[in-house]
Order: sequence, then structure tokens, then C-alpha cells
Amino acid sequence: QGNALWQSSSVLGASPPPPVSLTGGQKRFARQAYNNTDYYTLAYGVSWSTEHQNRALTFNIVSDLASFNRQIKQYRTTLWGWLVAMALLLLVSQGLILHWGLRPLRQVGVELNQIENGLQQQIEKPYPAEIDRLTQNINQLLKQERDQKTRYRNALGDLAHSLKTPLAILQGGLQKNSDASLQEQITRMNSIVEYQLQRAATAGSGAMGTTLDVSVVASRILDSLTKVYRDKNVKLELIITPETSFRGDEGDLMELLGNLLDNSFKWCNQQIRLSAHKHLQGVEFIIEDDGPGIESSQATALMQRGIRADQSVAGHGIGLSIVGNIVEAYQGSIDIQRSELGGVKITVKLS
Repeated sequence: QGNALWQSSSVLGASPPPPVSLTGGQKRFARQAYNNTDYYTLAYGVSWSTEHQNRALTFNIVSDLASFNRQIKQYRTTLWGWLVAMALLLLVSQGLILHWGLRPLRQVGVELNQIENGLQQQIEKPYPAEIDRLTQNINQLLKQERDQKTRYRNALGDLAHSLKTPLAILQGGLQKNSDASLQEQITRMNSIVEYQLQRAATAGSGAMGTTLDVSVVASRILDSLTKVYRDKNVKLELIITPETSFRGDEGDLMELLGNLLDNSFKWCNQQIRLSAHKHLQGVEFIIEDDGPGIESSQATALMQRGIRADQSVAGHGIGLSIVGNIVEAYQGSIDIQRSELGGVKITVKLS
């Protein structure tokens, strides 16, 4: 009849929601607020049979949500703690695996850097099967590039050398006949042969090359030229910053500085100044002398093969042309102006 017949001792002192009455077989589960407190309630109606009568009873179970919420909060805290710990563990594991797995590629990068700096010719260390094919292909590509450049240079060199002998014979035979026009053509052909020989020897710039100390190479050239032109008593001024270096073929640098300094020794009066310093990703050379200089109108013409400033001075007129080819091979630039010393000032920038 809606009256509370029995309650557990846990209800003492509490003020739960009032119980409900249900018919037999009914079931009700709900969440409700009562006196500013949240509760879960479960009510279940039964038909209680006795010897004398049937009673309709309803069992009400009420639970304060405070304990439940504490358990949920603790569960969530524990869950997130483990998830964060597993995430950190996973990240650390992946980092270690990647570091270990990519170590061969880092080593390949180190070896490629050594090749670029001219410290080794190919990739030498053994690598796992996954990248071994890559390193083999890189080595094959490097070898093919070197072989192709060598074949090209050798072919031009062989062609020029094969022409020098018959030209020398022709020149010797024509000296007896003193035919000026033919002698001039033979001299011109010799000039072409020497020019092509030098072009064949020019290596040019590239991603790989030996790093050379400019001051060492310049000192060797100046020592030789000082002996050749010792009668002129040339005063040399050498201004080369210590960190100045050149990446490329040593022969190209020797030929470049050799031709420019030889011209300076040939035309100067008593003073030559050589300056070299780093320029962007390359190096800049400045050669000055106190000679007669070069007119601006002559500068472009002198860069062409066979053109000389003074026809009375020995030579074939290919020195500056060779310099121009080397500068072009290294994607550089050359500028000819009047020097403050009174002569010519040649500025060469190489990449």
C-alpha cells in the first residue's frame, strides 16, 4: 500500500529519494537528483506469495553517486596515465628504431661529403642490403662520370698531339723556302693546337673536387716566375687571407694564376700585387701591376684566342683566352680595369 516495510541499516542518517511502488514484474532504473545530491535508483516489483495471500512488494535500491564518481575519476586518471606513459614509450621506441635504422643513410651522407671534398673517390664502407644497391649505383655513376671526362680530355689531347708532329715537320721544311704566308699559317695552326691542348686539360668545376690552399699554389707559381724574370727585380705584394681556399682541379688553378701572373711579370715595370679572398661560395683573385695597362677598348679583344697587345712580344696570344675558358668552366667572371698602380687590374671570381 505504499508504505516502507523494511530498510537496510545503510539508510540510517541518510535522506535518499522516497521509494516507488511497482506492480509485479516491473523494473525501473534511473538517475535522479534529490536534496542537491545525485543518486542512481533501481526499483523492481515482485508478487510475493504466501499461504494466505499474495503481496505486491517493490524493492528499491539507491546508491549515492559520490562514490561512483570517485571511482570513475580514479579510473580515468589511471587510464590517461597509462595512455600517456604508453605514448611516451612508443615515441621513444620509434625514435630509437628510426635512429638505428637510418644510421646507414647518415653514414652514406658522411661518405658523400668526403667525396665532395675530394677526400675519397667512392663509397667504400659495406651497407645493409636495403641500401647496398643505392651505394653501388652511386659508385657506378661516379666512375662513369670520371671515365667520360677522362676519355674526353684524352681524345682532345691525343688529337692535338697527333697534329703537332706533322706541323713541326712542315714548319721545318718551310723555313728553307722562307714562304711568309705559309709560315704564318703554320704558326697559327700551332697556336690552335696549344689552345686545344689546354682546353682538354681544363677539368672545370663540379660538386666534387679537392680543396686547395690558394696561398700554397700561388707561392709555387711566384717562386718559379721570380726565377724566370729575375733580371727585372720585381717587387711582389701578396695579400691572401688565411682561410682562402679553392675547390677544383689543381691544374686549372695553376694555369689560371700562371697565365695571369706571367703576363704581369712580362709587362710590369717593377711592382705586382696579388690579392685573394673568399667570395660568396667561391674565391676572388685580383692581379695588378704597374705596367702600361690595357685600354678598355682592348680588354674584350684580348680575351679572344690569338689576340696580343703587342705583336713584338713573344707568344701566341692564347694566355688570356685560356684564362677565359677556365673562368667559364667554373661559372665565374673576369673583369679588366686600370689599376691604382698604373697598369692593369684583372679581377677573377670563381664559383
